Amino acid sequence: MRLRMVTYEAVLLDINMPGIGGMETCRRIFHAYPRLPIIMLTVRDEEEDKVEERDAGAHDYVTKPFRVRELTARLRAAIPGSKTTAVPSDSRIVIGDLVLNPGRYRIEKFGQEIHLTPKEFEMLHFLMQYAGRPVPHSRLLTSIWGPEYGNEREYLRVLINQLRKKIEDDPTRPTYILTESHVG
Repeated sequence: MRLRMVTYEAVLLDINMPGIGGMETCRRIFHAYPRLPIIMLTVRDEEEDKVEERDAGAHDYVTKPFRVRELTARLRAAIPGSKTTAVPSDSRIVIGDLVLNPGRYRIEKFGQEIHLTPKEFEMLHFLMQYAGRPVPHSRLLTSIWGPEYGNEREYLRVLINQLRKKIEDDPTRPTYILTESHVG
């Protein structure tokens, strides 16, 4: 994979590429480099397709046909928001019994691996980097779903609920992911 040899600021990926396809390629890139922005080129414009692309790890998408100015604007929006290089970090984050290893795309609790979707992993990684500090709803949305998001709090509710079910001993009384009313 060329990503191991060269540092990229973003990946532009066609969903209809030959071989394993754009969606699977997106999943693999996101798995190896979760903070590298991926922009999908697609002919699909249905809500289900957009959600599937985001769940696969895509930062954004551009529907064909498109104008070059739109594509470059989306690339500009994606690149400044990425605070990373394409080299995976091996620095682990440990909070309580949770151990997150972003370089290996792995989360463990009591030594047992917890399987997360790409968005769940990205959210948990982001939150663990800001442990003990409230993160505003709008910042979570733009960091996880992209710059055009900021008011879709239902996305956060669903994702946080899914994460709590997977990492909390009792999801109704969370100890890892706490909600601060009207903040984040």
